[in-house]
Amino acid sequence: MPIVTIQVTREGTTSDRNSVSNEEKAALIKGVSELLRDVLKKPLDATFVVIQEVDLADWGWGGLPVAEFRRKRSEAT
Repeated sequence: MPIVTIQVTREGTTSDRNSVSNEEKAALIKGVSELLRDVLKKPLDATFVVIQEVDLADWGWGGLPVAEFRRKRSEAT
């Protein structure tokens, strides 16, 4: 029984949203489940998909909190 965890940043897909929509999550679950069915022959009812949204303050990049990293990167360009 496969268990797949997808982590996405809690930023949404457009500037006016701060999360992934339920429709997007449903598409991820469907797509990952079908991929495992097609590649590994795992039945859909034996595949579990967990989606975790990670707040912007809870991850980093390049040794910095991501907001600071992005700020410094934009200043450099």
